[in-house]
Amino acid sequence: MNPITNELLAAYGWNEHWRQALAALEQPLRDYAPARVVAQFSHSYNLMTADGSHSASVTGKFEFLATKRGDYPAVGDWVLAEPLPGERRSVIHAVLPRRSAMVRKVAGAAVEDQIVGANLDYLFIVNALNQDFNLRKIERYMIAAWDSGAAPVVLLTKADLCADPEAFVEQVGSVAPGVPVHCVSALTGAGKEALDAYLKPGATIGITGSSGVGKSTLLNWLAGRNLQSTQGIREDDARGRHTTTHRELFLLDCGALVMDTPGMRELQLWDAQDGWQQAFADIERLAASCRFRDCKHDGEAGCAMLRALGSGELDPKRYANYRKTEKELAHLARKERTAAAKAKGSSKGKRPPSAGRAERRPNRLLDDRDDE
Repeated sequence: MNPITNELLAAYGWNEHWRQALAALEQPLRDYAPARVVAQFSHSYNLMTADGSHSASVTGKFEFLATKRGDYPAVGDWVLAEPLPGERRSVIHAVLPRRSAMVRKVAGAAVEDQIVGANLDYLFIVNALNQDFNLRKIERYMIAAWDSGAAPVVLLTKADLCADPEAFVEQVGSVAPGVPVHCVSALTGAGKEALDAYLKPGATIGITGSSGVGKSTLLNWLAGRNLQSTQGIREDDARGRHTTTHRELFLLDCGALVMDTPGMRELQLWDAQDGWQQAFADIERLAASCRFRDCKHDGEAGCAMLRALGSGELDPKRYANYRKTEKELAHLARKERTAAAKAKGSSKGKRPPSAGRAERRPNRLLDDRDDE
């Protein structure tokens, strides 16, 4: 790569880690050009390549080998792509191993994963200080955040609407111990200086949360210009109107990369046992101090959990969410095992398609219409 190429890719986060990841691959993959996925649509991508923006799709071989939705490129991924001669277009041959990824289960009955964002350094979990404020929702996002490998940060937006924002900071601190919590207002400018520590050149930040919490407004505020359109919330219930329709990564003037995402109807967890244990580490410590290792916390003698509930040390609502998400993850694990067994049986005798660069058929695995 020439110096100009290096400068462009470096601005989008290409560094020594990714150079080593590329060097570790076998030929012919090392011969393809690195690029970063900056936008994802239902069946196509926008890449930032060495010579600028390209539209892209995956190769037929890639599509055949992808066994699940999460195998496909996601916004934030570094991919190996082949530019098509004379076009501002590339085909994607491979995805470099992710350093981090926020994953959720797709909405509905399908047992499939969906990558919300890849290779994130920080994950801004956004909740508004209005009627939509919800500690249980923040707990769910904390599970996914801790499991992602990115560092979680909670942003309480619309602080101008709240008479005592610090009281809400304390509430969030009780369910996200050790996690930075910042109150901000795009209207008044309050709290912006506290975010400068995250907005470093090359850092990738994902913004996630429900519609109406101010994700796109936050992006525009951090950028100092309008990158995304915004809409007001409904007056009767403070719920948001859908604005962002796809995931996209923006390079800010400060050098940081910020990813905006569509609002979610519901964050359904996906294979997040480690994140669940970290999000509820305080309750897990209580469980470990019960008299019996297999305590069910249902009236057994010496149950530390029941003692903490009785004394007020443990919030009953937090404990209920702990048990609810525990059962949800166990149920999902059973469904995953069943789906994997069925997929293994149906794949026998399947043959790969012939090689080629023809445009592939629309793939249902990439449909993002389950977002709000």
